[in-house]
This record gives sequence, structure tokens and C-alpha cells, in this order.
Amino acid sequence: MLHTLRLAKKGRGFTAPNPMVGATIVKDGKIIGEGWHEVFGGPH
Repeated sequence: MLHTLRLAKKGRGFTAPNPMVGATIVKDGKIIGEGWHEVFGGPH
């Protein structure tokens, strides 16, 4: 979870008025996907 929160913080200063969002997909204990909301108005 801490990893996902750190991903979300990468959007700090770029996503307002939307929240910072991070996502991590884990399968069998391995991260298989991750991402974050990078910029307001962009894909997330």
C-alpha cells in the first residue's frame, strides 16, 4: 500500500482539482502493473 501511495504522490501539483491517484496490481506476490494520475485533464 505504501508503494501505491508513493505512486499517487507523483501527481502532486499536477492533478488539482482532482485527487492524486495511484494503482498497483499484484499477482502471486509480484507487481504486474502500476500507474498514477499524471496530470489534470489527461488519462488516468
